[in-house]
Amino acid sequence: MSSTAGQVIRCRAAVAWEPGKPLSIETIEVAPPQKGEVRLKILFNSLCRTDVYWWDAKGQNPLFPRILGHEASGIVESVGEGVTNLKPGDHALPIFTGECGECKYCKSEESNLCELLRINTDRGVMLSDGKTRFSKNGQPIYHFVGTSTFSEYTVLHAGCVAKINPAAPLDKVAVVSCGFCTGFGATVNVAKPKPNDTVAVFGLGAVGLAACEGARVSGASRIIGVDLLPNRFEQAKQFGVTDFVNPKDHNKPVQQVIAEMTDGGVDRAVECTGSIQASISAFECTHDGWGVAVLVSVPKKDVEFKTHPMNFMEGRTLKGTFYGHFKPRTDIPGVVEKYLNKELELDKFITHTVPFSEINKAFDLMLRGEGIRCIIRMEE
Repeated sequence: MSSTAGQVIRCRAAVAWEPGKPLSIETIEVAPPQKGEVRLKILFNSLCRTDVYWWDAKGQNPLFPRILGHEASGIVESVGEGVTNLKPGDHALPIFTGECGECKYCKSEESNLCELLRINTDRGVMLSDGKTRFSKNGQPIYHFVGTSTFSEYTVLHAGCVAKINPAAPLDKVAVVSCGFCTGFGATVNVAKPKPNDTVAVFGLGAVGLAACEGARVSGASRIIGVDLLPNRFEQAKQFGVTDFVNPKDHNKPVQQVIAEMTDGGVDRAVECTGSIQASISAFECTHDGWGVAVLVSVPKKDVEFKTHPMNFMEGRTLKGTFYGHFKPRTDIPGVVEKYLNKELELDKFITHTVPFSEINKAFDLMLRGEGIRCIIRMEE
């Protein structure tokens, strides 16, 4: 693979030319990596709702043309000057948030935020020179969250690439690079339920189901799934969910329903919907004295979290988390090892597979609410 090092590579990419319009498979040029950068050959993508949200571009600062994609897996094709921790041929996961290893956040055990490489949805260029590495007939094409994996080759900052065990099947571990770790880590790293605890998870999409999986492997005695779609409950049972609550089925606040089900409230709650009301309900459904609620999904800009101060004073704790509190380069290789050791189940998250030429089918599936994760095979 290193025979292409230092050269422009022509390859296929799914380009978003304008908001909400089907992606177009184009032949583009991908420039070689510059200082501190890595060029990856992407083999598998997994469609995440974040891609759909920014493709639709409602209520945002639209930036087009753009190559979306961030939940993926691949192999290092070449590295730029100064990159010593990766080499051509390494198996790797691109991560939408990075770990420079030098800033105060990276040096802290209490945070996985990176001063240099934390997610930036508005930036469409590389940090080193403010330019894109993608173009078509001389026209620049913008990057997305530093990853842009809907391309057969992509260029990332080296701090956004996690080297993994080459024994790991790349089609299965692609989900680790975003959705799985976001939900699973929110439970095991932040909520930290103890064996026999009760846990409520709000939202049973891919991230919520990963949070349920975290509760299951932590030994929770009861996992209450909260969702507005009743057809999700049967599927959620695979992830340890024991009870299902649809707020539409009750004429009282869902936090009150859960408190009555659990003799005063759950020990831990994880919110994975982005709804501010669900966030409030997740906090207020926890038990006084020791309850912990963790907010995972990003709410709309202008909303406010409102609850009575007594809910805090009575001993409840509210936390937020980003990417499940996993440090990308330090922690993600260990998550993959747990999968290889059969300590984690990833296969059940993958419900559909499509070839790269049919990437728009993956968008259609997500917009219809079908399945959990759709894998996109880059090689057909």
